[in-house]
Amino acid sequence: MSAFAETIKNSAEFQGVLNSFKKGFLPQGILGLTPVQKAHIISALVGGLEKKALVVVPDDATAVRLCEDLTAFGVSALQYPSRSFSFYTTDSQSYEYEQKRIKVLRRMLDNRCDIVVASAEASVSYTVPPEILRQKSVLLKKNEETTLENIIMSLNCAGYTRVDAVEGVGQFSVRGGIVDFFSPDDEEPVRIELWGDTVDTMCRFDIVSQRRTVNIDEILIAPSKEIIIDNPQELIEKIDKLANSIRGKKTDIIREKLYSDIDRLKGGLSVGSADKYLPLIYSPATIFDYAEDYLLFCFETGGIKEKVSSSQKLLYEDIKACVDDGTLCKGLDKFTLTFNELVEKYEQFGATYVDNFARGSFDTPVKSLTTFNGGTLPIWNGKLDVLMEDLKPVVSKDSTVIVFAGTEKSAKNLAETLTDEDFTAVYFSHIPAKFPKGAVCVLSGSLTSGFSFPREKLYVFTYSKVYQTKTKRRNSGFKARDTIHSLDELKKGDYIVHSIHGIGIFDGVTQLEANKIIKDYIKIKYAKSDVLYVPVTQLDLVSKYIGPHEDDGKALKLNRLGGGEWEKTRSRVRSAVKDMADQLIKLYSQRLHSEGYAFSPDIDMQLDFERRFEFEETGDQLRSIDEIKNDMEKPYPMDRLLCGDVGFGKTEVALRAVFKCIADGKQCAILVPTTILALQHYQTILKRFEGFPIEAEMLSRFRTPTQRAKIIKSINSGFIDIVVGTHSLISKNVKFKDLGLLIVDEEQRFGVAQKEKIKEMFPGVDVLTLSATPIPRTLNMAMSGIRDMSVIEEAPSDRFPVQTYVVEHNMALLCEAMEKELRRGGQVYFLHNRVETIDGVALSIQEFLPDARIKTAHGKMNEEELSEIWRDLMNGEIDILVCTTIIETGVDVPNANTLIIEDADKLGLAQLHQLRGRVGRSARRASAYLTYKRDKNLSEVAYKRLQAIREYTEFGSGFKIAMRDLEIRGAGNLLGAQQHGHLAAVGYDMYMKLLSEAISQEKGEKPKQKECLIDLQINAHIPDGYISALSQRLTVYRRIADIRTFQDAEDVRDELRDRFGDIPPSVEGLIEVSLCRNTAASMGIYEIGQRGEIIALYCEDINASLVLDLSSILRGRISVTQKGKKSINVKKLDNQNSLDTLKEIFEAIESINASRKGD
Repeated sequence: MSAFAETIKNSAEFQGVLNSFKKGFLPQGILGLTPVQKAHIISALVGGLEKKALVVVPDDATAVRLCEDLTAFGVSALQYPSRSFSFYTTDSQSYEYEQKRIKVLRRMLDNRCDIVVASAEASVSYTVPPEILRQKSVLLKKNEETTLENIIMSLNCAGYTRVDAVEGVGQFSVRGGIVDFFSPDDEEPVRIELWGDTVDTMCRFDIVSQRRTVNIDEILIAPSKEIIIDNPQELIEKIDKLANSIRGKKTDIIREKLYSDIDRLKGGLSVGSADKYLPLIYSPATIFDYAEDYLLFCFETGGIKEKVSSSQKLLYEDIKACVDDGTLCKGLDKFTLTFNELVEKYEQFGATYVDNFARGSFDTPVKSLTTFNGGTLPIWNGKLDVLMEDLKPVVSKDSTVIVFAGTEKSAKNLAETLTDEDFTAVYFSHIPAKFPKGAVCVLSGSLTSGFSFPREKLYVFTYSKVYQTKTKRRNSGFKARDTIHSLDELKKGDYIVHSIHGIGIFDGVTQLEANKIIKDYIKIKYAKSDVLYVPVTQLDLVSKYIGPHEDDGKALKLNRLGGGEWEKTRSRVRSAVKDMADQLIKLYSQRLHSEGYAFSPDIDMQLDFERRFEFEETGDQLRSIDEIKNDMEKPYPMDRLLCGDVGFGKTEVALRAVFKCIADGKQCAILVPTTILALQHYQTILKRFEGFPIEAEMLSRFRTPTQRAKIIKSINSGFIDIVVGTHSLISKNVKFKDLGLLIVDEEQRFGVAQKEKIKEMFPGVDVLTLSATPIPRTLNMAMSGIRDMSVIEEAPSDRFPVQTYVVEHNMALLCEAMEKELRRGGQVYFLHNRVETIDGVALSIQEFLPDARIKTAHGKMNEEELSEIWRDLMNGEIDILVCTTIIETGVDVPNANTLIIEDADKLGLAQLHQLRGRVGRSARRASAYLTYKRDKNLSEVAYKRLQAIREYTEFGSGFKIAMRDLEIRGAGNLLGAQQHGHLAAVGYDMYMKLLSEAISQEKGEKPKQKECLIDLQINAHIPDGYISALSQRLTVYRRIADIRTFQDAEDVRDELRDRFGDIPPSVEGLIEVSLCRNTAASMGIYEIGQRGEIIALYCEDINASLVLDLSSILRGRISVTQKGKKSINVKKLDNQNSLDTLKEIFEAIESINASRKGD
């Protein structure tokens, strides 16, 4: 029995409930418990009876909170989420919720959890039956015999998608005898390596670096979807049988749709919606079928009944609409248990009803009823004197007092402080076997509230943070400059830039054989049908062209081989870039040398302010806060970009910087693009700074002219500490008395000129810029090291992913989605991006949904009209807002949880992501429908965008999206329009390379040594059988080309063995050549070539004494070419390969240089 169970075991009520279980007096009722006490009692019962439990609660939000409380009490609890059924054909959808459900079901089958908590809706929805899940799950063990074909077949049968590199759950990849896959049942993906037909090694790997982490002995391949069609023929027969049995008015329409799916299955394609065939594929099963021999608890049975009824009603409406248009029919119309069938499960399992208060009766007659007498304790707000006042009356020699103090650090500090205040306090890093009586027991973590059982003298206090159960997170290993890998995505036909020969078209990787030597070359087509073959060892001279051409669809002008045009272009851009480097360095050094203000270290009040934040900060938030505070404490002005996803806590990070600024007696200004956003920030500030001695104001159109004049006067006199406002903040009549910090929110909405004006106005002021998806210009400045950057990529754990669908535009389907949202009391954004036709669209939606309250919003409305609409939306007075992309810079409307975007293919990636962040801002699940015109051929760019947005359904991908947008859209201009043409002329990678060279030159840094080109007659290529995917081969070629030191080479070798298996000799040859290139470059050799038996080393100047010394070591093998390209020529020995000859030459040169130094 756990320590928490021990605290309640002597309670008469607890013993009564325990005996009812032991004697089979079930169903039974329990009354009088608060939500956190329910978690306590259930965890104690599970421990005392040594059984598992299934808990049914009214909704998902309650389930999440209960799981967190149960985890704090030391039991293993999992939440089984509800899922949405999608009966219409979609091009694709995200499967996060199904994968979470499978994870829970698998763990129930394996007895790997103590308690499962399911919402009412989740508990009644049908799922994969236990025997099918067992059958489709395959256990692989180290050293067991199996074939690669068997593993691939198991993964295909389990619904996994084959990709080049595993990046998410439900994917697998194959490289030779190595298989990677990511099972929903696991926290990390797994790599299996076969030796013949035996599983040789098995380990987990990091999804970011793709490198192995820990070895394991067995792994389970669990299905990645709930509905898997692994026997199409069987399904074809069932659909055919159903189609023949259809009778009635809509027979023809229904049969047409069913036969269309049969044709797809016969053609080897998947059906448009697998959900609708659930009744045909599986016999009915729910989570109850997995809960054999589990205890069943039902919380708030009235709430469960209400939620089941309302969810059934919503589903019934969906099914009715689908039956009306022939999508569903009799036989494809039952997807959940009814409430009466749920009650039968209560009877079957002998449910324990746990309600707060007595109702007239429970859903089934009960054989015993127990009422607990417990109390609630106030949540501790972090103030020590308040806690001590609460503790004094309850601490005695026979009482058990427990305090959950938030973080581990806070818990240790609290135990020490209480000891100093003469309390007997003990800090426990883990839950002990037993809590000592008479002492204050301090633990990390927190509960949803405090509670007490006075008769048992048990008192549990908790800190007010909403404690999130920590999941194991992988380290993102963020490095700003490492983010673009443009070669990964090269496809035939892409534009490519060679630093010497210019812009051409990539035509694949080709193997050429000469003198029985096979080498890989990149084939590039140039103007006038010229072709260039670039050895893959020189891959660092090549980059994908990333520029603005993709947006406007214009063809790029190709260069000619041997023409002088490219050199002229490069020179032109180089001189322009030099000017810009001057500007940038000037800006940067101006900042470093301008007089700023060094803020003081944090004071106690700052720590108090931070403690009052009601959520657990994510690791990224804490890191960003530290980076910003460190910058503020430096004597020169801060210029930092804080890049974080929509709703990831950028505001809280900024407010901590605000507090630091005000604590030193300075003023702070927050600049926002719209009045409504100003209002929202202002309300957040008032709430967050409540109880602290600060004056906050808002300067926007929501203030009357008199109020504005008064506020400006107060700002100028220094009476106001913090002001939020729109552009009026930077007007001439606003003169801050002592401005210390300027925060610019939604940075992407301000023009370059506006931002430069702000910096000119406040040269010595710290500037913090916030953005979810920074415009490429800003991102580039941060990535070229000109600005500092903090990134928040980690999602708060109470945010749900947005269920994303990519569908052809179909108004009936979209209206069905909107009606579904309105039925659950939510609101909808319908995005139509053309002002002239927006009212017509609103009218056509009104015809479909006559009772809905619909309004439009677009950029041609004035600020006051827009503010009025936002206010109505926030107050729930609008059901559907038909709008343009103006909602991008929106405010939080937690109740808006369905987003529909028309012509999504016309919007930029960053825009799509920013828009999708407008929904899913509450604990309720959100949906986004990205639509494109029926029968329209999507352009390649549009297709890439929709594919990317679907890939990035999880939160935290704003930064990733901005990077992809940089690749798809081009980098734009760094400092103004004049640079745009230069970037277009040479492409992003070359532009950044020239810029960084110019910056280094301006800073007076030594120029990098010239690269050496090597072309030897040795087998140096990656065989197709070793790495088959072109994108991965190019990435590996680039990794090898970047080798500079022996350590780099070892690192690449480790990675290759890890990811692809033993290294073939031809790949080893590539690595050796890369190492030699660096050695040669350090010796002043810029090219190495081979003519028959002669190795030629090309140098700018030939050192005569070196040649003489070499001649004495390599007797009779040295000659020199002085005309044209100067070279030292060395003859190979018989039976010596070219690489060994080269190494012999290098050793000789090194020994000569060493002996000269000795002299």
